[in-house]
This record gives sequence, C-alpha cells and structure tokens, in this order.
Amino acid sequence: MSKYNILVTGGAGFIGSHLVDALIERGHKVRILDSLVPQVHGNKIPDHLNKNAEFIKADICDADAIRQALDGIDVVYHQAAEVGVGQSMYEIVRYVRANDLGTAVLLEEMTKRPTQFKKLVVASSMSIYGEGAYRNPRSGKIVYPQLRRDEQLAAHNWELIDEDGTVLEPINTPEDKPLFPTSVYAVSKQDQEQYCLAVGRAYKIPTVALRYFNVYGTRQALSNPYTGVCAIFSARLLNDQPPLIFEDGNQTRDFVHVSDIVQANLLALESDKANYQAINIGTGRPTSVKQIAEMLAEGLGKKIQPEIVGKYREGDIRHCVADITKARNLLGYKPKVKLEDGLKELLEWVRNQKAEDMVAKATAELTLRNLVK
Repeated sequence: MSKYNILVTGGAGFIGSHLVDALIERGHKVRILDSLVPQVHGNKIPDHLNKNAEFIKADICDADAIRQALDGIDVVYHQAAEVGVGQSMYEIVRYVRANDLGTAVLLEEMTKRPTQFKKLVVASSMSIYGEGAYRNPRSGKIVYPQLRRDEQLAAHNWELIDEDGTVLEPINTPEDKPLFPTSVYAVSKQDQEQYCLAVGRAYKIPTVALRYFNVYGTRQALSNPYTGVCAIFSARLLNDQPPLIFEDGNQTRDFVHVSDIVQANLLALESDKANYQAINIGTGRPTSVKQIAEMLAEGLGKKIQPEIVGKYREGDIRHCVADITKARNLLGYKPKVKLEDGLKELLEWVRNQKAEDMVAKATAELTLRNLVK
C-alpha cells in the first residue's frame, strides 16, 4: 500500500480523530487542520489528539492557513463541519459559513494545484435524503415521500401515509433516492458533497463522497446537545435524567460505529472504483430511537425510562436506513461492529466522562423559535 501525506480537516473531532489514528497506524504522514470549536472541544486541545500528527489550529475559511496546510499534501479528507440539525435552523450564518464557505475555500485552494492531489474524500450525511425510501404494501410501488404535514403530526399520526391512505413500510434507502434536505445543516452537507464532486470531476481530482448515517462511538462530545443521539442520551443518563424522545420513540435510524466509518474512508483511499461517486455508509439495519435509549440505560445500570414527549420537531423525519449495496460493491465495505458491542465500548468510555446536560436548554431554544410543536 502506498504511503501518503494526508490532510484531515476537522481531524481533532469525533470522526476525524479516529480517522487520523487509523491513517498514522498505516504509516501515512498526517496533518490536521481544526479550529477547535468551543461547543465541541471546550476551548482546549483534546487529549485524544494523536501526538504523531502535525496540528494546525485554524479556521476552515482562512485561505492562507488552508494554502499552507495543503503544502506537500497528496490526499485530503474533508471532515470539518458544524454539526447539528436543530441549531442550524437558527444559527444559519454560522453553519453556512463553516460548511459551504469553508468547503469553497478549501476547493479553491486545491484548484490552484490540482495535479498535486491523488484523492479527495468528503464527509457527507444521510440527512440530505430527508425521509428515507418506502414501499406501499398494497400496491408494491416504491415511494419517496417528503415531509409529513403539520396536521398529521399534530394528531400524533406519526407514520408516513401514501395517497391511497395506506401506511407506508420503510425500506433501505439507496443513493439514487431524490434528495430532500429538511434543515440548514442538511442543505449545507448536500452542498459540501456536490461542491467536492463537481470540482473534483472538473479538475480530475479523484473524489469520493461518503454519506454517513447515524455515527456513534467514543470521543463524541457529550456536552454538545446537538451531537448524535447516543451521546445526547448518554449525557442525560449520566446526570440521572431521562433521555427525551420526540414523537413516540418508534422512529428508526441506522446506527453505525465510528470504526466502520473509518473503514469506509480507508477503503475509499485504496480503491479507484468509487471515484466521483456518493456512497452510503451505514449498517443497513434499523433501530428505533426508543430502543437505543433503553439499551444505553441498561448498559449504564440506570433504571431510568426514556421520556416520550409526544411533540415533534420541525423537519424531523420518521425512518431512514442505508442501502449499503453500493458500498459493498465499489469499496468492499462490510460493517463489522454489532450495535450491542459498539454500545458496550461506548459506555465503558462514557462512565469515565463528565457531561454537562445541555439538552433542556437546547430544547427550550428550539421551542422558543417554534421549532418544537
């Protein structure tokens, strides 16, 4: 396997830091560019930052810093992004600046020396789909619904209903499903993906976009109320508070361990088959949000039932689980970590963490802005 000089933007973060570790372990030389966002890192360099990586503390929108960070680099992993669906709906400028402008700055600097780069891998997101794919069990037709109507949600009819009144069955979501992002965050992730693929094609920089599903694992920011649901629920339980669940808790997601996300990123570097493609990275298995809350409580030894609030958030979807056929065929990707094992590892780490429970404050902020109903 070739050894490369690799830049990982956002390499101090949850997924980025695990990727950095894996790249260094394989003999690559790694440079990290990360602004250490206070909401995620609490104004300090995280203990997990790999000492064998070069670290540049800089904003992704700082063109001078990006220019220097790209010197001598063969491969770019663009992981840097502001993360949080709810928050993106009122801190719009912050999200668009980091995710859209930041990606534009990176790409513009790359286009000034395109022959330098062997690969660009960008972190995309399942959020760009909006609702997942469904089948009408009566007619058998595949349906790609948009958002549920407010009247339906207000009546607590949570499932998707087809035009003929049939309740739709969720199926695994393929990459060719029409995109319908329902938050500023989701739109910005679609932008990141499309910017990278379009510029990559034009400048002949082999580019792969990996659409991450619901990633969980160690190093996720437990005190950030806009991070992944496993971390948010863990923070609540650590503080002896019940996980707050919107709707009825039976909405499903595809929970994928961070090591499988890293696996996919490494495979994207090693294979040319996925160049200029967008690819789902998940497990292909649905798990309800309520199940996750119960598994975490049991794992932490907390006799705390989740609080089903019966409310809904603007833009929330019901079901979305990955079809990973393309990842298997083009990358040779195969998820290795079972949810039970991954959560066990997560909770061993969580027990030694301190987490400030910011969920009530974040929910109040969303409610104030009429984003929770």
